[in-house]
Amino acid sequence: MARIVVIGAGMGAMTAAARLAVAGHRVVVHERAETYGGALGRVERDGFAFDTGPALLHLPAVYRDLFVKTGKQPLEDCVELSQVEPAVRHVFADGTAVDLPNASRAGVAEALDAALGPGAGARWSAFMNRAREAWDRTRRPLLEEPLWPNWQVLAEREPYPAVAERRLFRRERRAATLAEIGAYELGGEPRLCALLEHFALAHGLDPRTAPASAAVLPYLEQTFGTWSVRGGLRALATAVYERCLARRVEFAFGSAVTRIVVKDGGAAGVELADGTVVDADFVVAGVAPGVLERLLPGERVRAEGEVPAQGGPGRPGRPSRLTVLLALRGARPEGTPHRTVVHAPDRDAELDRLFGTQGAGTAPPAVTVLRPDDATVVPDTGHEAVTLTATAPAYAGEPDGAARDAFAARAEQMIARAEHAVPGLRDRLLWHEVRTPVDVAEATGADGGAVPAPALAAAGGRLLHPANGTSLRGLFAVGGWAHPGGGLPHAGMSGTLVAGLIVEGPEFRGSR
Repeated sequence: MARIVVIGAGMGAMTAAARLAVAGHRVVVHERAETYGGALGRVERDGFAFDTGPALLHLPAVYRDLFVKTGKQPLEDCVELSQVEPAVRHVFADGTAVDLPNASRAGVAEALDAALGPGAGARWSAFMNRAREAWDRTRRPLLEEPLWPNWQVLAEREPYPAVAERRLFRRERRAATLAEIGAYELGGEPRLCALLEHFALAHGLDPRTAPASAAVLPYLEQTFGTWSVRGGLRALATAVYERCLARRVEFAFGSAVTRIVVKDGGAAGVELADGTVVDADFVVAGVAPGVLERLLPGERVRAEGEVPAQGGPGRPGRPSRLTVLLALRGARPEGTPHRTVVHAPDRDAELDRLFGTQGAGTAPPAVTVLRPDDATVVPDTGHEAVTLTATAPAYAGEPDGAARDAFAARAEQMIARAEHAVPGLRDRLLWHEVRTPVDVAEATGADGGAVPAPALAAAGGRLLHPANGTSLRGLFAVGGWAHPGGGLPHAGMSGTLVAGLIVEGPEFRGSR
């Protein structure tokens, strides 16, 4: 039985902890905050309850597997899962709206034909067939296996089979980015392009530079479906936490780790803020890259198969999330979609604002409006809890008054845009709260409140994440900033990989 210290109680860290405990190890989790869940926070006020991080679940099989492997109670006995139908409503800049069904590619094609005109569905379906090839080529190396030591193969090879476009008297061209897929393969139809690019933007990626391999993002959602959890995704975090307790994982909250202890060239434990040293045979760090560096002063620790560093906080490529929580009087109307995406009126201007060198501009954002049909998140049936989210730049340095004013102004723009999905919103509004990148930073420890994107192939490796093993013997990295990257399913997969590497050793190659 090994002594294992886990730093942080995020979803990836708790997944690793539960699996390691089942394997017979003694696991202690030290979390600097007073609660578990990391990004899966919750705000409760006046009988209303809101998720402050992700609010919908994709690939629930990741957490089903966790519960099967760590106990007798399956996931559905611990949380109530429901498929969201429709999966999403899109309201485009020209006012066109389309409801896309859940986990039905044929249904999506029919809906697009009806809303955008004949041929739109066929174009989208042909694209999804090519996206399936990219998924089949990258699923195991990017999600189910430890990062290859020769990760450069993933960095250099584009798995998406782009269609060659032949042009008279000019060289043929193939899409290399997600935006180019829209321009070349979706015929440049502005609403189809907006639909495609939304999948990148929702993960904090610029579709103009995101590799064509990002086609796996819409494929994953439209093939495997979208799920809600009664009580919000915070209920999922609670279920994982309780499973850890059932497996005798120990938790120490309000217990900040200030240093990883290194002896004889390997991780040997951690030092806490009060000076206490906790010995360990293995240390699992569920922290952001900058935090890990601060925990190892003077050490040059790299991930095995080190990949190129992504942009620093506040720079292009490292966005965050802005969230507005709305308490509304009046019941949620029957038939209201759970999720509506209200697209930006000027997509190029929004992308320039988010990913430009200065991040300047005042273009109204694309807003995702979440209106759950869940009696547990409202005081009574005469009220509605609505959450608005938008991608926002991570901040650099310490946010000053001007930065906070900018966040507040952005939140007002989001409320105005949300009126396209919630008629009469202003008249129904009781109060609202804004959760900024500053709050994300406080909850997760990530510099600037940056939110990690999922790992993607190609693009020179800049969208790969550091391996779970490190060059420091006994130290492992878990969570969204490690392989296979950000997103709730990816966090669970990260925990699975770390547990496998510790239990089976470096020869572990993923579950089969």
